[in-house]
Amino acid sequence: MASVLCTRCQHSELLPFAAYSWGTSTVLNQLKNALIFFIAKILTARTPGVNYHAYAGAGSAAQLCAHIRRSGFKRVLVVTDKPLRELGLVDQALAGLADTGIDIAYYDGVLPDPTFTQVAEGLAIQRRHGSDAVLAIGGGSPIDCGKIIAAAATSAEDPKDWIGFAKIKHDALPIFVIPTTAGTGSEATRGAVITDEVTHEKNVLSGATLSPVACALDPELQMGLPKSITAATGMDALTHAVEAYICRWENGSSRTEARRAIKLIYENLETAYNHGDNADAREAMIMGAYYAGIAINQVNVGTVHAIAHQLGGKYGIVHGVANAMALPHVLDFHRPNAETLLAELAQLIGVAEVGASADQQAKAFIRAIDELRAAVGIEAASDQIKSEDYDYLSDRAVNEAIGYFAPRLLTDAAAREILGKISA
Repeated sequence: MASVLCTRCQHSELLPFAAYSWGTSTVLNQLKNALIFFIAKILTARTPGVNYHAYAGAGSAAQLCAHIRRSGFKRVLVVTDKPLRELGLVDQALAGLADTGIDIAYYDGVLPDPTFTQVAEGLAIQRRHGSDAVLAIGGGSPIDCGKIIAAAATSAEDPKDWIGFAKIKHDALPIFVIPTTAGTGSEATRGAVITDEVTHEKNVLSGATLSPVACALDPELQMGLPKSITAATGMDALTHAVEAYICRWENGSSRTEARRAIKLIYENLETAYNHGDNADAREAMIMGAYYAGIAINQVNVGTVHAIAHQLGGKYGIVHGVANAMALPHVLDFHRPNAETLLAELAQLIGVAEVGASADQQAKAFIRAIDELRAAVGIEAASDQIKSEDYDYLSDRAVNEAIGYFAPRLLTDAAAREILGKISA
């Protein structure tokens, strides 16, 4: 039975990784990170919270469609990808809009890691159609692309001018979302990642008006997911939740949402991977990804992403796979500064031995996460990662990490050590 979740949380106007180009002096980086942290706290205190509106459970896609219909929208642009249309998942998701008189146009050209060119293609369809709302159906790529199409539809500016910190300030078209993977949490965030097809750089664009009006968390649309996608997206969501929990900024409900997410994902990912038709596991995963999305919407991601983004940009390594490889090593790097929080997570998932020290419990949590990675078929290292690229990868990862509030600031030496551990 589908249900409605409506919540309101404190959010943060966070500083996205693409907004910076810093030097690599450790002391200078620490000062810059402290300044970013100070600014983020001030801006958060002055900005209204976020309303989260989700329909959850089997059949919730139909509930969202009914909500769109009741809201009076007449012309809706559906942003998705061709495989989802060919599989019939888009038609399944849109069944609630059939025979309602709503005029639907489609942009199904979204590819993994959507580009500004794809945004322009979707925008051209929106303008010809005169769409008054955007409905994104799919994983993080269609959702992110749909968000920026919605923002571009109401502005004459070049979307590339919005790269950076909270630069989207105008009203976008209303955005509705039906995720078909349990991973990115983009259905709960006010940001989008768009790739520059020339430089292959991933850029964050953000703003309050990118927050979806409502979403549907419907496990019925995820029953047929391939095992590899289930694994990668699940580890992506788990990374979001863990990074939000150990973040040195406890903002709003971030740790509460992160705990919910970690427990749901840890207890259900392996089942969803091995038994893709298990409805309970699928529902737990999609809820876990959503809670993780709410958590990072308040405190952002962290060092794992600073490394994983470079692996995706340089080699095309799937984002969730890159996160899964880096996560245990980054947690070990953070352990001296996050021992207590990691020990709490060990207790949360039931791997902390009675009487063990906080350090032992923290190590147990890290082992458990690494064992989960292996259990869902993700390799510990990749032969795509080349030692001759360490200068490039490390420099970019260190620079990106300055904009995050992780327990410990990434250094060049630490980045190189982690890269060495995930290079086959």
